[in-house]
Amino acid sequence: MKKRRWFSLFLSFALLLPLFSLTSADAYEDFTLDAKAGLLIEADTGEILYEKNAHQENFPASLTKVMVALLVFEAIDEGKIALTDSVTATESAFEGLSSDGSTANIVPGETMTVEQLLNCMLIVSANEACNILGETLYGSVDAFVARMNERATELGCEHTHFANATGLHNSQHYTTAWDLYLITREAMKHDKFMEICNSKSYTVPATNMTDKPRELHSTNFLISNWRARGYVYRDAQGIKTGSTPEAGYCLISSALRGSRHMISVVLGAERVTLEDGVTIQTRSFSETSRMFDWGFDNFVLRDILSSSDLVQEVPVALSSEASYVSTHAAEDISCLLPDNVEPNMLERTVTLTNDTVDAPVSAGDVLGKLTLSYNGKVYAETDLLALNDVSASWFLTAQRRVSDFFAKPLVRILLIAVVLLIAALVVYVTMFSRRRRYGHRRRGAAHSGYRGRRRRF
Repeated sequence: MKKRRWFSLFLSFALLLPLFSLTSADAYEDFTLDAKAGLLIEADTGEILYEKNAHQENFPASLTKVMVALLVFEAIDEGKIALTDSVTATESAFEGLSSDGSTANIVPGETMTVEQLLNCMLIVSANEACNILGETLYGSVDAFVARMNERATELGCEHTHFANATGLHNSQHYTTAWDLYLITREAMKHDKFMEICNSKSYTVPATNMTDKPRELHSTNFLISNWRARGYVYRDAQGIKTGSTPEAGYCLISSALRGSRHMISVVLGAERVTLEDGVTIQTRSFSETSRMFDWGFDNFVLRDILSSSDLVQEVPVALSSEASYVSTHAAEDISCLLPDNVEPNMLERTVTLTNDTVDAPVSAGDVLGKLTLSYNGKVYAETDLLALNDVSASWFLTAQRRVSDFFAKPLVRILLIAVVLLIAALVVYVTMFSRRRRYGHRRRGAAHSGYRGRRRRF
C-alpha cells in the first residue's frame, strides 16, 4: 500500500515538473545567428530582442545607400529638391565605379527625375544613381560623402565612416549593425522611402537616351521571387540588400505582423551550397526570416502599467496639510516580454530623486524613476510623477529657512566668534570693575590718620 502511495506521489510530481520549469524567462527558445553580426529590434519601442556583435565594425556594401536615400529625402523636406526634378547624369558621376557593380544602365547625359533615380538606387542598387544624386545635392561626390559622415555623427553613429556613396569596398568604409539601425530608423520616417524599398518592381519610362522603358526588379528575395525562389517572407517590408566579396551578404529588413513591427540587420552572411550540391542559399535572407520568426514566436506584447496606477508614496516636508504625496507612472507602458513571463513577474525598482520632497509640490512634478526588470534585464523605465498638489506651510518654511541659515558653516563661525567676543568682553568688564573697586580701597587706607588736637605738655 505504501509503495503505491509513493509511486502516485512520484508520478504527480513528474507531471507537474514541466509546469514549474516554465517559470523561468530562460525557457524561451535560444537563437544563434549564422552571420558576422546582427540585430533584431522592436520598431515601436526600440527594444533590442537579439544582438550579435552589434557594435563591431563591418563592411556594409550597398546598405550604404540607405544613408544616401536619407539625405535625399531630407533635402526634399527642406525644399532643396523635388521628386519631380529632372537630373542629367554627368561623366564624373561614373568615375571609380566598377564594371561589374550593380547598375541600372544609366549613361552619361541621360536625364531622369529624382524619383526615378531613387527607384534605381533602392530597388536594383544602382551605384551610378548614388553619385548622380550626390552631385546634384552637393556639387561633388566628395562633398556629398562628407555630409554622409556628418549626418552619421548627428544620428549618434559612433563606429561609422563612409569613403564613398555606393558601398563599393574600401578599407576605410565601415559601419556597425547598430549604426545602420540608427540610420534606417531615421530613413523609415519618410513614407516614400518605405514605399520604394517595398516595391517588387518599377518601370523607368523611356528617357532622352533610350526609346524603351526600363524594368527594375528588386534584389530583395524576401519580397520578390523574380530573381530567386524560396525566400519570400510574407510579413517582410523592404528594406535594402548589399553584398561584396569582402562584406559578405548583408540585409536590412523590417516585418509587420498584426500590430507588431520589427527591424533587422544582418551583416556578413554567407552564400552556401547545400548538401544536395545544387541548391545555393544566400544566408542573409534565410537568417533574417529565421530571426523574424524567433522574435514573433517567442515574445508577446503585453500591457505592463497604466499611467493611472499609483506606484509609491513619497514623504513630504514643510506642509501642514499632507505628510506624503502619491506618485504614478508618466505614461502607459507596454513592452515585448518572453512569452512565458507575465507582467506581475517583473521586478519594480523605484529610485526617488530625494527620499523626502519639500512642499510646495505640483501635480506632474518628477519625483523619481521606476524601472521594470526580470532576471537582470531591464524591460522598461519611466518617470514617477506627483499625483496632486501639496501646499507649503509658511511657518514650517520660515522655520526651515532660519534653521538652514544658522546651519551654514560661515554663519556658525561668525556666531562662535561673536560668542567668544561677548565672553571676552564680559570677562574684561568684570576684571576691570574689580580692579577699580579694590584699588580705591587701598588708596583710602594709606592716607587715613588721626586729625584731632595735639596735647601740649
